Amino acid sequence: MPLFAGGLVSIVVMGLWIFCLVDVITTVDGTTRNLPKMGWLFIVLLLPLIGSILWLVAGRPERAGGGGGHYRQASPSRFPEYDRPGRHVAASPDDDEEFLRKCRERAEQQRKAAKPRDQKDES
Repeated sequence: MPLFAGGLVSIVVMGLWIFCLVDVITTVDGTTRNLPKMGWLFIVLLLPLIGSILWLVAGRPERAGGGGGHYRQASPSRFPEYDRPGRHVAASPDDDEEFLRKCRERAEQQRKAAKPRDQKDES
């Protein structure tokens, strides 16, 4: 029985190691905690049991909402290019007079362009 228990422990440790190795590899860059992804990869590769436990406790990204399989991103935006400083942030179209003026001009141009077509269709 003790020999079987030792073999079972080895299989569990190897399964945990493989799971953590695949999890580190498939994790999106920038979402890992405490270390870069490559650092976690080396720790899990070189220290199978301890590295796997450390990955699960201190490196794996936090899940958003406690479940569902979606990991929280490092930034609240899914698109980090939107978070760069100095980027123009869209405002309400009702507050932008220039935008409304251009929309009215374009609508008037489209009406003028459509009038001759409508007159041809009626003839």
